[in-house]
Amino acid sequence: MRSSRRPQQRSNATSANLGFEAQLWAAANALRGSMDAAEYKHVVLGLVFLKYISDAFEARHARLEAERDQGADPEDPDEYRAEGIFWVPPEARWSELEKNARPPTIGQLVDDAMAAVERDNPSLKGVLPKDYARPALDKQRLGQLIDLVTNIHLGGGDNHARDILGRVYEYFLGQFASAEGKKGGEFYTPRCIVKLLVEMLRPYKGRVYDPCCGSGGMFVQSEEFIEAHGGRIGDISIYGQELNYTTWRLCKMNLAIRGIDGKIEQGDSFLNDRP
Repeated sequence: MRSSRRPQQRSNATSANLGFEAQLWAAANALRGSMDAAEYKHVVLGLVFLKYISDAFEARHARLEAERDQGADPEDPDEYRAEGIFWVPPEARWSELEKNARPPTIGQLVDDAMAAVERDNPSLKGVLPKDYARPALDKQRLGQLIDLVTNIHLGGGDNHARDILGRVYEYFLGQFASAEGKKGGEFYTPRCIVKLLVEMLRPYKGRVYDPCCGSGGMFVQSEEFIEAHGGRIGDISIYGQELNYTTWRLCKMNLAIRGIDGKIEQGDSFLNDRP
C-alpha cells in the first residue's frame, strides 16, 4: 500500500534531543507498581495512542468549526477521514477521560472509549487494548497515568504533535523491551540497528517490505530517511507481516500514530506470505 502521509518538514525541536522522554518514562514506570512490564506496556501505549488520535481529532474539529460558514461540517466523519484523521466519537475523546480520571469506573470508561474508536474506524478493529477494567489494574494508578499523559505538551501544530507522541511511543517501546529482557526482542529492534539497515537499503522509492516487522521500526526509519534526504513519502509503499498477534497490534498503533499508511498483515510469513 503506497504511503499516504504528506511530506512534512521536521522541526528543529523534534530533531534535537528533547530530553522529556526519560522523564515521562520515569513517571509512568513509577505508577507501574508490581505489574509485569509485558502487561503494563499495553496499558501505557494504549493511552498514548488514544491521546494522539483525540488531539488530532480536536485540532481538525476546531478548524472545521471555523469553516462552518464555508460549508464545513464538524460532525461529518468523512471530513476527518479525508485528512487521514481518525473519527473519535464523543465518549472516546480524551477530554471525557480527563474529566473522569478519578472515579473507580475509569477502567470501564477507557475500555468503552477503545471499543467506540474501533467501532467507528474499521482499520483499527482488534488493535486497541480493552482490558482496563480488570480488577488487577489499580484504578487510582490508572487515573494518575491518565493525568500524566494529559500533561504531554503538544504545542507547535499537527506535525509537531505527531512527532512528539511518536517519539514518546517509540521511546516507551524501547524501555519496555529493555525491561522484558530477551522477550523484548520479539517486538523491538534497537533503533541504531534499524537505522543502519535502512541506510544500507536507501529506500528512496518502491516497496518496503518487512516479513517479521515487529512493532514497525523499519517503516518509521524508512520514512524518516526519505524526509532527511528530500524525497517524497508517496514514492514508497509499505508492506509488512508479523506472526505475534500482540506485536502486530503494537505495530498498527505505532504506524497510525506516525501517520504511516501501510498494509500490515498478521500471520506466519514462512507458511503464508500474505502481502
